[in-house]
Amino acid sequence: MSSISTSVGLRPSVLHLPQGDWDTVLDCLCAHFPAIAREVWLDRMARGRVLDGEQRPIGPQHPYREALRIHYFREVTAETPIPFEESVLHVDEHLVVADKPHFLPVAPVGEYVEQTLLARLVRRLGNPDLVPLHRIDRLTAGLVLFSCNPASRGRYQALFRERSMDKVYEAIAPALPGLEFPLWRRSRLVKGEPFFRMREAEGQANSETRVEVRERLGEHWRYALYPVTGKTHQLRVHMAALGAGICNDPLYPELLKRSQRETDDYRRPLKLLARSLRFVDPLSGAERSFESRIRLEAGGPCPEGRD
Repeated sequence: MSSISTSVGLRPSVLHLPQGDWDTVLDCLCAHFPAIAREVWLDRMARGRVLDGEQRPIGPQHPYREALRIHYFREVTAETPIPFEESVLHVDEHLVVADKPHFLPVAPVGEYVEQTLLARLVRRLGNPDLVPLHRIDRLTAGLVLFSCNPASRGRYQALFRERSMDKVYEAIAPALPGLEFPLWRRSRLVKGEPFFRMREAEGQANSETRVEVRERLGEHWRYALYPVTGKTHQLRVHMAALGAGICNDPLYPELLKRSQRETDDYRRPLKLLARSLRFVDPLSGAERSFESRIRLEAGGPCPEGRD
């Protein structure tokens, strides 16, 4: 096989084999991942890229057993380079703080393995123990916090789980002169159509965002967004629901034509930025804060040519 991007240096993905009547692990993997050809799994096994729970290579004849723990390394053929560089803002024995550019995924997903922030940082810092403590969308730029020490990882993960991490985002979106700020958007977010979109629905609110205006720039304003909760696409859905879909958003308020949203237009980044993180360090008790160095440029039209 040629032009393969592999997750060398990254942690493998983990799968507990589902219930079924397969004879071998190979048969189960082929059924569970129908988009990956049997020949691809055979090639991975031949190169030691499929392991059991004890990190021992698994071969084509390895017998299937329900709930068997499998480790496998994701690979992508002919991965497209993303022509933007991340910045490392801070490194210590416990944390790494990076400024992620637009279009770069945080971790391996779909067609991206090496072209991810995690893979780049593992190579750059030589630390395979790096784990992202939170995620931001591929199209969103800004701060991402990584744990680089397994011994302290749980203490920092708890900051996000317990909502002790103050996060501020910034967005460029159409002006809303008819509303009073600051305002709070509270709503119930559920899966929409297609499956990768979210929508607001009736019922008890499960999401909340505070919205402020930082700068009035004519037709577009610069907004500060304070997510109280962390639902998928929360900020994008809330801004669209207010009548100010974030500029260059291919999903909200309406879905961009498929041919347009499936090809990245580097001239039109989503104007959403994870601007700052502030928290009390669970180890030292000191207050810590980090600020993105990326600047969202105002101006330019919001997306056109929607379905």
